[in-house]
Amino acid sequence: MSLAKKTVLLIEDNQDIRESTSEILAMADFTVYTAENGKKGVELAQANPPDIILCDIMMPEMDGYSVLYLLRKNESTVDIPFIFLTAKSERADMRKGMEMGADDYLTKPFNDLELLNAIETRLQKRGRAIHNVGNATSFEGLRNEAKSAKLLNELSGNSRLHPYKKKQNIYLEGDHAVTVYLVKSGQVRTYMTYQNGREIISGIFTPGDFLGYESVLLNMPYAENAEALDAAELYLIPKNEFNALLFKDAGIANKFIQLLSGNIQEKQEQLLKLAYNSVRKRVADALINLAEKYHGATTETCEIKVSREDLASMVGTANETISRTLADFKSEKLIQKEGSTIRVLSMEKLRKIKQ
Repeated sequence: MSLAKKTVLLIEDNQDIRESTSEILAMADFTVYTAENGKKGVELAQANPPDIILCDIMMPEMDGYSVLYLLRKNESTVDIPFIFLTAKSERADMRKGMEMGADDYLTKPFNDLELLNAIETRLQKRGRAIHNVGNATSFEGLRNEAKSAKLLNELSGNSRLHPYKKKQNIYLEGDHAVTVYLVKSGQVRTYMTYQNGREIISGIFTPGDFLGYESVLLNMPYAENAEALDAAELYLIPKNEFNALLFKDAGIANKFIQLLSGNIQEKQEQLLKLAYNSVRKRVADALINLAEKYHGATTETCEIKVSREDLASMVGTANETISRTLADFKSEKLIQKEGSTIRVLSMEKLRKIKQ
């Protein structure tokens, strides 16, 4: 991708950082506009919308959060990629910016390559989004990834698509629930951590699944942690837009009532299995659930990619116990195993495993 002739608005109150960053961008063939405070930055962005915005957080007159808020409210600037430049490394500050709609952040001091890579990535993503507008094939493919085409159309239409790296946190237990998430690609797990550090996986989510909506509907902090199992893309649906849509469309509201009811029943069954089923039975059930999740209920043989640690978290036991149980299943010709890939040889036989 050519970076020539792209315009960058740099909003930074520190003169030395502003000048050095402008110099780097100019050398990379960007046209650079600068503002020494948030108020001037908003005025420049609205008067002559740039291709991308770099903005400091802590500034006089108007901080970066206010800048982002105002630009996301303006039709001419709402879709401009926005990257925070911040010396604040605390997770809460970074998370606040991302939840408000920032596309990325760079922590000072950053080097030239980090800066240019972040800009190029965001411009490429923006270019693909523009290219796909009105593309019926692309939209239909997107609709087919969700379990409800109507929900995807309504909820993802005005939401922000955000990429997550493998093992990256999406939200943490206790975080203020301001976003509902819809998985577009990849896999996500939710889990709870106990005082001794032990994890219990409470859910696995694949394309078309929603997560975080229980806490949003109850107006409570997230009750568990969410993490990308591999590289993933999620739609971020703001709480106010989600609630407005539920009030507007009874059909969508009913869909989420069904999801909530199903989740409650599923969690009750999970607790009963943890309490009464043997480890052997719980491992078999976990493999069945994963197989049905990824390959459908009618599959008889399939491959599942799951780590020993994640399987132990799903079953509620130690890693060593999982290893022994999988070794038993392998000797009984129920599965084959290579690394983190498990090939189920007979779903029927797994289902017949008793206590």
